Amino acid sequence: MRLPEIGAGGQARLAAAEVVVVGCGALGCTSSDLLARAGIGRMTLIDRDQVEWSNLHRQSLFSEADARAGTPKALAARERLLAANSSVEVEAVVADLRAMNVPALVPARAAVVVDATDNFETRYLLNDLCVKRGLPLVYGGVIGVRGMQATFAPGGPCLRCVFPEPPVPGSQATCESAGVLGPAVSVVGAMQAAATIRLVIEGTAPRELHEWDVWRGTSRALALGDARADCPTCAVRRFEFLDAPRGEDAARVCGSDAVQVWPTPEARVDLRALAERLSPHAAVEVGAVMVRAAIRDRPGVTLTVFADSRAIVRGAGGIEAARSLYARFVGC
Repeated sequence: MRLPEIGAGGQARLAAAEVVVVGCGALGCTSSDLLARAGIGRMTLIDRDQVEWSNLHRQSLFSEADARAGTPKALAARERLLAANSSVEVEAVVADLRAMNVPALVPARAAVVVDATDNFETRYLLNDLCVKRGLPLVYGGVIGVRGMQATFAPGGPCLRCVFPEPPVPGSQATCESAGVLGPAVSVVGAMQAAATIRLVIEGTAPRELHEWDVWRGTSRALALGDARADCPTCAVRRFEFLDAPRGEDAARVCGSDAVQVWPTPEARVDLRALAERLSPHAAVEVGAVMVRAAIRDRPGVTLTVFADSRAIVRGAGGIEAARSLYARFVGC
């Protein structure tokens, strides 16, 4: 409150605000931690994945115990945030954001959406939702030693004004192929948190795309200018990603040997009944939101099934093998 940019009034606005953080990986850990400690009143954390050993060098909210247990990232993050600031309300949503569920999972009362995702499909989906609702989207991305951050707010350009189309699949490096340096995450996540705080307090943010190479110690800022008159999203208001039919039923999870399989997203799973069916074939653990099964005849293969019928298959060796295991043990 001693900062002239915030003061008592700004602190009160932070306490009254709700922020949605989509993705509880590297950027989500950094930005949500800073926001909780700054006094944001309520946060919704959305993430589909579980904590792994390979996450720990850059995902600062998690511990070795989380990795050993395979704790869902949203749940582990909520626990750490509440330990840092018990006055913040934190809702953890263990789910894969899709066109069919994003309107329900992102609360209408939210003031800002923080994009801490690891895939382009979800980024463009969030852009559609934010433009349609008139919400600011705080974008960030890190690969290797480089990162970038921009804020797309109503009245200015949106994500598709700057990046009109997602890149062709396989054309871009990923955290799995290129790795991620932890300090690069800290820079970008901190800037996302700063932009979010400013949006809550002032309602504005710079129209700039910031880029950093933390290994070489270089940075630059590019002016984004005005919204494009022909932008299909914010000008034409055609929400292609939000209105799209369900996409692929399986995809690799960034930075791991896991595949997410979700062929029947409208279905719900009785977790205890599933655990009983799996028990002759696997060592089974039943949690509040998932069942984890270590398949006995496939050493190193685990199948984690969530109540929304989504599953994360680890150690299967590829997408087709993961689909086959899902069909064998869960059904389609």
